[in-house]
Amino acid sequence: MSSTDRSDVATRIIEETERLSAEISKLEFSAPVAYVYSPLEYATEPHEAYLRRFARGRKKVLFVGMNPGPWGMTQTGVPFGEINAVKVWMGLESPVGRPDREHPKRPVEGFACTRSEVSGRRFWGLMRSRFDSADAFFADHFVANYCPLMFLEESGRNRTPEKLRAEERRRLFSLCDDLLAAVMGLLAPEWVVGIGKFAERRLLGIVGRGTERSAKIASLLHPSPANPGANRGWAETAERQLVESGVWA
Repeated sequence: MSSTDRSDVATRIIEETERLSAEISKLEFSAPVAYVYSPLEYATEPHEAYLRRFARGRKKVLFVGMNPGPWGMTQTGVPFGEINAVKVWMGLESPVGRPDREHPKRPVEGFACTRSEVSGRRFWGLMRSRFDSADAFFADHFVANYCPLMFLEESGRNRTPEKLRAEERRRLFSLCDDLLAAVMGLLAPEWVVGIGKFAERRLLGIVGRGTERSAKIASLLHPSPANPGANRGWAETAERQLVESGVWA
């Protein structure tokens, strides 16, 4: 694949993402959801920089997470975007705006944020230990989130997409399914890995629909500290899962 073709893949993913963002902006969510953050709207620059640099050409493995965390993609526009990993390992840093409505306990400070997202630190820590550089990892791998929105209750507590009201889930998931199917069609991965059971379930409903039907599905223990199993040697468990499933040799 030529460098022009590789750049075209990233450009087409950006175009598909912009379409998703425009459609999602029309959706409304009811209580107990009180705040909705959309990094695709206020963190466009770093998100597009991530896509242009790393979503170039076909990939062997596509990792798929659930949705942005408050100190990760919500701050940087990058999936599992723990600040240090994005700035130092990936070499990405761009201006970030703010959501229209912001919870005082969950401010968006962009790359000035001093909090570290545990899920992102664990995930990218494993990749940094196994690959010499970000470019080496992204040569055959890519990481995306299924849903680009973060939902907060009035208290500031996260509300996961699967806990939305049924009709709200239906409308949102239909759009997210279409974008992920388009990304899979462009990247043509041999493997798609659901990070956590939610992502795995969504992938099971998408694979087989079209050009992505040949992809194989694997599951990875979610690195969130809210997941008890992840707090006891997550990196070792995750690496073993990827080797045993055949994703990594």
